[in-house]
Amino acid sequence: MSKFVPRFRLLFWVGAIVLPCTCLAAYSLALTPLAFAVIAGLMLLAALDMIASRHALASLQVQAPDIVRLSVGRKGEISLRIRFEKRNIRQLRLGLVFPSAIHADSNEQRILIPPDAEIVSVCWPVQALKQGRFILERCYLETVSSLILSLGGFWNIRASRLINAEIRVYPDIWSERQHLAALFLNKGIGVHRQRLVGKGREFDQLREYMPGDSYEDIHWKATAKRRQPITRVHQVERTQQLYVIIDASRLSARPANQTSTAAHTQAESSLTTILDRYITAAMVLGMAAQRQGDLFGLLVFNDNVQVFLNARSGKAHFGACRDALYTIAPKRVSPDFAELFTFMGARIRRRSLMLFLTSLDDPVLAETFTRYINIISRRHLVLVTMLKPGLAKPLFSSPSILSNRDLHQHLGGHFLWQTLRETAKVLNRRGVNLAFSDNTDLCPSLISRYLDVKQRQLL
Repeated sequence: MSKFVPRFRLLFWVGAIVLPCTCLAAYSLALTPLAFAVIAGLMLLAALDMIASRHALASLQVQAPDIVRLSVGRKGEISLRIRFEKRNIRQLRLGLVFPSAIHADSNEQRILIPPDAEIVSVCWPVQALKQGRFILERCYLETVSSLILSLGGFWNIRASRLINAEIRVYPDIWSERQHLAALFLNKGIGVHRQRLVGKGREFDQLREYMPGDSYEDIHWKATAKRRQPITRVHQVERTQQLYVIIDASRLSARPANQTSTAAHTQAESSLTTILDRYITAAMVLGMAAQRQGDLFGLLVFNDNVQVFLNARSGKAHFGACRDALYTIAPKRVSPDFAELFTFMGARIRRRSLMLFLTSLDDPVLAETFTRYINIISRRHLVLVTMLKPGLAKPLFSSPSILSNRDLHQHLGGHFLWQTLRETAKVLNRRGVNLAFSDNTDLCPSLISRYLDVKQRQLL
């Protein structure tokens, strides 16, 4: 249904005609009929203008793409197609209400429609500030009444159309990938798999014993069955399993960094949480694993397991991981590590690299993590990476202590730094390596640790 809003032109003529005519009728009774006739003529003209234009927007159709895909921090556009069945509109004003995570230079556009146009395309430049799934429900339209088009009309006609365009904002893994190219270079040319050292432990075949074979490679069951020494032959295990375990609990809802970098604006940095950085790092790590020929798996948890994808490879699997991650939001609950490790022990049987992205600066959660980590650390190789808290540093490492408040703040940071060191030592005794990373160095740090594990064949 269309709505009519008076234009400035109508208000001007009301003020220019109605007020003088009213004063004239009050001044002279003989001129009263003429004054009221002029006022009635103006009202009749405005009413006819409204009646003639009541269906101006009825035949107009707005088509939007069902899915619009954007990346965080990268410019994109939303394309609208406007179809005119009746060519009685010369100018049109469009408006969209964007979510706070979608930035546009303007929420409205004015377009002039050619006389013979049936379809007009409108491109709306936008920039996504935060990953997630958003819906544009309606497009708002406005045009001018058309009875006296040469004068511009007395009314603005407004209407809305249901478009239900889905905006999917994914992590910007391409910008991160540009900073990681050097980690994949071998002798400066091309991207190659990492050179593997040591002895491979993937079973290949059985053969008869030959002088010089190690006793540890003898297959005793086959030896007893065939009544002659049989040796196991191994090959280098190139296809390995990598799982990224992402913490989506309350600690991951904190801002990742208060300062902005060259690749991110200040508004974008204020919306970026620790979980967003974890998701971006997981997608970059998935690309690295695919390039290295490994299988990549995904697990997201808070107080229970939210997402679990078995380790696979290929573009379809990478797309499934991307679609599963971009809508993940932190939940205001504490993580349940006991249930998580029990789930992983039951579902992941093959020895794999488990890379945790979590926060252990809460002493209670750190104690729970170290208590139950043995459930999986005996079978799998476990690495833990967390964003280093900004205040976690030794007491005398900062020269900018100017007041008692700064002293107390740095003293608390020292205690936090000491607690994290103790947690790392406890995990190290259980065969788990805990590393700390800055916000900007998270992706390079993860890739370096993964390639180091692969090159040394720690699996």
